[in-house]
Amino acid sequence: MFVKNKSESVRLAGLFAALADPTRLRLLNLMAGREVCVCYFVEILGQSQPKISRHLAYLRRAGIVAARREGKWMHYRIVRPAHAALAAVLDTALGSFASDKQMRADRAKLDRACCAGDSLVMLKSAPRPAVLAR
Repeated sequence: MFVKNKSESVRLAGLFAALADPTRLRLLNLMAGREVCVCYFVEILGQSQPKISRHLAYLRRAGIVAARREGKWMHYRIVRPAHAALAAVLDTALGSFASDKQMRADRAKLDRACCAGDSLVMLKSAPRPAVLAR
């Protein structure tokens, strides 16, 4: 979706398309400032792993999410676009999450899941989300 030789307007349109889905916005909210294992997304959003993976692939193609494999676990994090206009759009979207009730609830679930230990069986052996340095 984001190729270096594409015009700014084409790249901007692609970014807006990536941000045009509530599930993708919720995923970005959970990744804001963190690297998160896909299993946490499934648990917190209550959606199937294939659906979550399709949305994460869309965000990766848009160039705003990167993935890293660690054994059987896939970790995802936000990648800030190099282009100032694209970065400003992404930053505005991320900044708007603080005032949204659903987004705050999702973040609270992630914080609880990270500290839950053995209470969430599915996440028992999952790596904890890592806070990213800015």
